[in-house]
This record gives sequence, C-alpha cells and structure tokens, in this order.
Amino acid sequence: MAYPPFILATAAAAIDMECMLFFTFWGLDVIHKDKIDNLSVSIAGNPGMPALAKVAGVVPFGTKMVSSMMKNQFANSHVMSIREFVSEAKELGVHMVACQMSMDVLGIKREDLVPEVEDVVGAATFLDFARDAKISLFV
Repeated sequence: MAYPPFILATAAAAIDMECMLFFTFWGLDVIHKDKIDNLSVSIAGNPGMPALAKVAGVVPFGTKMVSSMMKNQFANSHVMSIREFVSEAKELGVHMVACQMSMDVLGIKREDLVPEVEDVVGAATFLDFARDAKISLFV
C-alpha cells in the first residue's frame, strides 16, 4: 500500500518539515512510469484487511479484485491517486530518491522512473540525510 508514506510526507512538507522518501526494491513500483497506475494491494500478511478481502487473496485474481476495490474506495472518498500524490509531494518539496542497488538488482533504469524522482542514490546517502532527522519512519 503506497498511500501511508505519501500521506505522511505531504502532510510533513505542508507544515514545513523537510522530508525524504527512499524507494527500495518493490517500493520502486510506486515511482516506475509503467507501474504507477496499476499498483496492487498486498493481501498476504496484512492483518488490517477485512475478512472478505483475506478470503479473496486465495482465489484466482483475488489480489486484482481487492486492488480494484481499494482503488475505487479511495476514489469514492476523493483521495488523490498515487500519481497525483507523487506530483503533489514534488510540488511541496518532498525529496524522492530511488535506491541504486535495488534498481541494479531489478534491472530498472533511471529513465524508467517518473520525472518527480530527484535522484538515484545508495543507502548511505539516505542514511546521511536520516541521521539528523527528528522523526524517521519505515512504512
């Protein structure tokens, strides 16, 4: 689920807190040009999911069904899409960076990422930023 980090990051930026999102491994799907509009909601291991959604996870196309259901639920609640959150985060000054090692392992190129991503960096670069943070969250 990509919403929590963007909700927190845009809220932080809106109250003038410096914020960085560091995308690694499957989190890179969120900022991948070809995947951003078709993200899935993981059912497995998600205790917050309603019982019906958990059952749907074991049937063919269950993840697709639950993902579609959640996407509709967000749209019906007038919540921005992930693509809109990425754009809003950039406008508010949120630093969005991708993990170089993860990209190398997964065969992702810089040009595969949405233009809002400001840089591709190693974990040490992110940790240098996070070292002085007053708040650090792993979502």
